[in-house]
Amino acid sequence: MTSTSDNARLEKFRRDISNPLKLKLFMLRRLPMAYLAGLRVAELTAERATVTVPYKYLTQNPFRSIYFACLSMAAELASGLLSMMHVQAGPPVSMLVVGLEADFSKKAVGLIRFTSTDGAAIGQAIAESRATGEGRTVVCTSTGLDAAGDVVAVFRITWSFRAKK
Repeated sequence: MTSTSDNARLEKFRRDISNPLKLKLFMLRRLPMAYLAGLRVAELTAERATVTVPYKYLTQNPFRSIYFACLSMAAELASGLLSMMHVQAGPPVSMLVVGLEADFSKKAVGLIRFTSTDGAAIGQAIAESRATGEGRTVVCTSTGLDAAGDVVAVFRITWSFRAKK
């Protein structure tokens, strides 16, 4: 159960990440490659996050599409923002990517939007870890769509959460 102060921290994190200047400063400090690649946060709620990655000179591969590592950054950031937001609400919790699987179904050109809707599962795992002191894992799915709405790639990112003592 989240308290009013925890909800306030969630909302503050969401507002800070949604502010273009604060997001740029955060990315320059913590995620410089994501900043250079042009990743942007299109949507962030407690349940869902959408991150975009453009096709441009710095994100291209020799096959005239977006390099898979740039797609991976956007997919990870979508679920990572949800994780970071839920970690804000309460005692400290460590978080780490412990697994990654990807399926690519179409050439990634233009602006690709990665969406993760695993906020509730992330929040539940973090709450359980805080309650038990044991680690929990969540497999988050980030689906990348092109401008036409076609699926370009699906990433399954396994996050591990452990309450700090």
